[in-house]
Amino acid sequence: MAKLKDFLIECYVTSCGLGHAPVASGTFGTLGGVAIAAAVGWTWPEHYLPLILGLMVVISLLGVACGRWSERRWGRKDPGQFVIDEVAGYLVAVALPVFPGWPGLIAGFFLFRLFDIVKPWPARRLEKLPSGWGIVVDDLVAGVYALVSLILLRMALPDLLAT
Repeated sequence: MAKLKDFLIECYVTSCGLGHAPVASGTFGTLGGVAIAAAVGWTWPEHYLPLILGLMVVISLLGVACGRWSERRWGRKDPGQFVIDEVAGYLVAVALPVFPGWPGLIAGFFLFRLFDIVKPWPARRLEKLPSGWGIVVDDLVAGVYALVSLILLRMALPDLLAT
């Protein structure tokens, strides 16, 4: 039973294995968030924002809960295989009032990756929080920066990022 539990946790925190990518695991992990946002947007566009926010909260809290397990499993703080935080952060990045379609999902992807890598204040500082909190919260902050940038980009270039 313990092996099944470990398998399920690993499947979750690696976003169904995306975190095992040999390079750029965070970038590959973010694709899990793109898949979720796209599925929600095309299946329930009228409920896009509340579903995205609800999923982000659940994914984040479960990610925090799995943080200590992941650090023990891979022997370091914020292991590269743990990418469910990228999924949650990306969902923040595309938490617009209406489904943004492919243009918005793609722009949100690049903006989120930029801010996740650069880690502007206070994201870098929040990485120091204990265990799962430090793993997840910095990505949520990167997601907020990406969301604000996406909103500004949509205002500046409405035709380019139209749904």
